[in-house]
Parts: sequence; C-alpha cells; structure tokens
Amino acid sequence: MKEIVLDTETTGFSAAEGHRIVEIGCIELDNLTPTKNQFHCYLNPERKVSDKAFEVHGYTDEFLSKQKKFFEIKDEFLEFIKDKRLIIHNAEFDLSHLNNELSLIGKKKIDNKIIDTLLLARNKYPGSPASLDALCKRYRIDNSKRTKHTALIDCNLLSSVYINLIDQKEPTLNFKDQDFNKENYENAKMSYFKKIILPSNEEINKHREYLKKNLKKNFFN
Repeated sequence: MKEIVLDTETTGFSAAEGHRIVEIGCIELDNLTPTKNQFHCYLNPERKVSDKAFEVHGYTDEFLSKQKKFFEIKDEFLEFIKDKRLIIHNAEFDLSHLNNELSLIGKKKIDNKIIDTLLLARNKYPGSPASLDALCKRYRIDNSKRTKHTALIDCNLLSSVYINLIDQKEPTLNFKDQDFNKENYENAKMSYFKKIILPSNEEINKHREYLKKNLKKNFFN
C-alpha cells in the first residue's frame, strides 16, 4: 500500500486571510517504507511572507520571488498524490492552503483519504503534547536537523513518527534501495571473525603441571 507523507510551508497561518504556500514536500511510503520517490518544490506566493512565518521557515521574499508559481507545478503535484492516502500532521492547516491554491486556478479540492497524525497522537496520548517535536522526543527520533521548519525534513520526521503512532516496527533497511546481493553478503560474512590467541610454551607447561598435580591429588583422594 502506497501512502504520501505531506507537508507545506506558508506565508502565514490562515488561507482565509490570503496567505499562500511557499513550499510543498512529499515522501512516498510503500508498505510503511520510504521509497526514493519524492516531490518537492518552492513556490512564489505572489505576496510577502509574514514576520511570524519567516521565523518558522526562514524563506525570504527575494528567494521566493524567483520560484515557480503553483499553477506551474499543479499537474505534477496532483499526479504524484493521485489515488494515494495522505499522511499529514495537522491536516486541516495544510489542506486548507492546498485547496485554496487549487480554487484560485479553478481546480477541485483534494479528495484523497487523509490520516491526521495530530489527531492520532491526541487520541493515543490524551493531554500530552502532540507537536511534531514532542512526538520525536517521545519516540527518540533525532530531530536535531530541524533548526527551521522545512517541508522535506518535516516529512522525514513525520514518516518515523507515523510508523510509531500506529505501533508498527520502523524498517531499518530498505532492500529495494540497497545494493544487497549474495556477493555482498559473503563479503560481510567474511569480514566477521573471532581472533584466535595461541598459548605460549610457558603457559602450556604450566597448564600441564597443573593438570598433573590435580589429577594425581584427585585420584588418591
């Protein structure tokens, strides 16, 4: 089963107030294992980034003004998520902005099946913090690279959080992405060995004396 872990960054909190998307990140999961299939883009929001949003992601107006606009990437994005379940943390936020972008160019709203990991976390740990950082801490997921909120980093973290939330063992190896064959296996097997330390002549003689004394003693007793 293929799923898409999705995250966006925006110019501000509310799409109803005219805020727009500045970044979209998506990572594909195949049976809960991340594949190499990703979608990522920065976007020109055609408006200024709010001060609060800039503190979150750090994308400047100058940088974003050089990026593509949403209508230029819409087809590739919609094809990437087509018929796949979307895994989103605080889905209401991301979907409101994505659907706003689609409505601005006359496209219908996203109708994919959605799993909101924020709701999963609140149901599983009522009363406990349920932010992405809090869940990374709970599950001992390294989020040290998350100095700013960026879509792909957040997607990578969320994929690990999601696997833990649904009580599945997180995959440690993706054999589809590894060059793992019989030759590599044999090389790996040969690289492991126990070091054999031979006793010295002095140690052998002492051992013989020990055996001779103790065997003689035990025999007569």
